[in-house]
Amino acid sequence: MAPHKHWTIDHVGIAVQNLDKAIRFYEGKLGAKLCLRETIEASGVELAFIDTGDSKVELLAPTTSDSKIAKFLASRGPGIHHICYEVADIRAELARLLKEGCELIDSVPRRGAAHSQIAFVAPGSFMGVLTELLEYPKGR
Repeated sequence: MAPHKHWTIDHVGIAVQNLDKAIRFYEGKLGAKLCLRETIEASGVELAFIDTGDSKVELLAPTTSDSKIAKFLASRGPGIHHICYEVADIRAELARLLKEGCELIDSVPRRGAAHSQIAFVAPGSFMGVLTELLEYPKGR
């Protein structure tokens, strides 16, 4: 079964210790600007999106010591955390991936930044890369 439409790269997620420092670094190095900063309490993460034109860099900093980002940083240090693809119908894509034998971290979408719906697919199902699917609200 083929995807509903082509997936497009929305952003690359990068785990960081200090969000303010990382924002200044990426704005300076890329000549790009912060376009969204938000805290997702349920995930224990504060995030910032740096707009690079056709895609974004998402900077992720932990807000709690037991969050997934805090654990990632403790075991691997700062760096690339995931790649995110925008999809037209996240539920249909999750069902398709499950049917194809992919291991889903999120079997149902959850709230992401900017009122989006997100879900993660285990790295083992995507050649070692933690993969996020994202569906923006209709009519955004």
